[in-house]
Amino acid sequence: MQGSIVQIEVCDDECPIKKTAGVIEGRWTTLVIRELLPGKKRFSEIQRALAGISPKVLTARLRLLEQRQLLTRTVFATVPPTTEYELTPLGRQLEGDLVAMAEFGQQLSIDAN
Repeated sequence: MQGSIVQIEVCDDECPIKKTAGVIEGRWTTLVIRELLPGKKRFSEIQRALAGISPKVLTARLRLLEQRQLLTRTVFATVPPTTEYELTPLGRQLEGDLVAMAEFGQQLSIDAN
């Protein structure tokens, strides 16, 4: 691992790890990103995939990710309105991080046995 990246002496607002953690913070944020990795999804599809998330929390997470330019929201003028969410190129850059988290989580499962 590159020591220069992870061994920064001061973790201030310019720390790249702190910046990334600030973007993906929150209980559901990384899971919402994971759901959008395969492609566009509607609100209801994301909600069904994330058992236990409330509509209020999902809406807040989607808005936060849109504000941080990690996803785009497209509203279609149908009755009722249809909304699709899709990761931006910036949001897609997190795929490697989520893969690393999944591999780490699998290792935790193996170590627990």
